[in-house]
Amino acid sequence: MAILHPTAEIMTKRTDYCVYVIELNSKILKKRDFLKENPNRDPSKPCVYVGMTSKTPEERFAIHLSDHLHSSPKVRKFGVALMPELYQDLNPLTREEVEDMEKKLAEGLRSKGYAVWQK
Repeated sequence: MAILHPTAEIMTKRTDYCVYVIELNSKILKKRDFLKENPNRDPSKPCVYVGMTSKTPEERFAIHLSDHLHSSPKVRKFGVALMPELYQDLNPLTREEVEDMEKKLAEGLRSKGYAVWQK
């Protein structure tokens, strides 16, 4: 039996990527690099981390909270909870879409006063 290989075009159209938002503990505001990225933050809005993944947001959050090589130190230390109300309507996405959406989501939240970390 022959093994079929998807073409590059089909592979790039897969929609199994997601953007996600994690609330961060406000103690992150003591980090200079975080404050520098968010000079116009609205104190009434939470601090958040915006990311992208090929996993579910729940799986990715669990990785961040672990000592895994690909976890974000800021999320590991300050991560509180996923905020699906800020991203659930945006998923699923293709690889190309998710990279663009991660930037747009971070910029959009920052423009609304959220203090955002996106790296």
